[in-house]
Amino acid sequence: MKENAASSTAQRVAMRRAAHQFLDEPKVFEDPLALAVLGSEAADRVHAATRGADTLVSKRMRAFMAARSRFAEDELAAGMRRGATQYVVLGAGLDTYAYRNPHPDGRLRVFEVDHPATQSWKQARLAEAGIEIPASLVFVPVDFEKETLAAALESAGFDKSQVTFFSWLGVTPYLTAEATMATLGFIGSMPPGSGVVFDYAVERSSLNPAEQMALDALASRVAKAGEPFQLYLQPQALAGMLRASGFHELEDLGPQEIDTRYFANRTDDLGVGAGLARLMNARI
Repeated sequence: MKENAASSTAQRVAMRRAAHQFLDEPKVFEDPLALAVLGSEAADRVHAATRGADTLVSKRMRAFMAARSRFAEDELAAGMRRGATQYVVLGAGLDTYAYRNPHPDGRLRVFEVDHPATQSWKQARLAEAGIEIPASLVFVPVDFEKETLAAALESAGFDKSQVTFFSWLGVTPYLTAEATMATLGFIGSMPPGSGVVFDYAVERSSLNPAEQMALDALASRVAKAGEPFQLYLQPQALAGMLRASGFHELEDLGPQEIDTRYFANRTDDLGVGAGLARLMNARI
């Protein structure tokens, strides 16, 4: 991403997550802070952009982002039942879980990891919206060109001996294979019961012509914004990478599985449909 500038991708994701709150019923992912954290000006843009112009492509993008957030928070709850006491949000953007954390008794400490510029932008949005920073939250600004995730978390008070759940949404396509493996290796070294949910882009060659066109259009947009896609994966190859990194239980959801789980029996055509990306749940 651009130096000293908040991630434009993080902004677009937050706008789609907010749009889901007022466009879709029933909601797949409930986030009462999604619109407020955007700021009034951006919230007005969301309303204006979606008024009378809710295309199939827009619905599918919004559906995937709602589903992946729901999937991550469902698995976080499962992780807590396995003993997780720490939640690390990698590439947090405008994620709001820490501010609606239902465990105010201190049972869950949240670490938000992001580029310093994006994190500063988020803190300004929180202040503008009057959203209180809870005591259970720790901001972890990381410039990966200068320090590792492990070092940044350690300096922020992260306890590597504790069972921990990680979410890593909307990040891996922008990374190199080496950076992705390094992060998976770190997460895979956590205690049994820990885990991670992330999404990943599939190899272009595995898509049908219509899906290839959709991927090419999306890749072009993010490249023009200075955040190009770098990493595409095949499910079998990814499974091998994860097992080599210490993960033992894998759940890989494609478009059909996502739609069956989260969008069945709807009357509004909301669903993922296309196969540009998948969701992975990996446990140690």
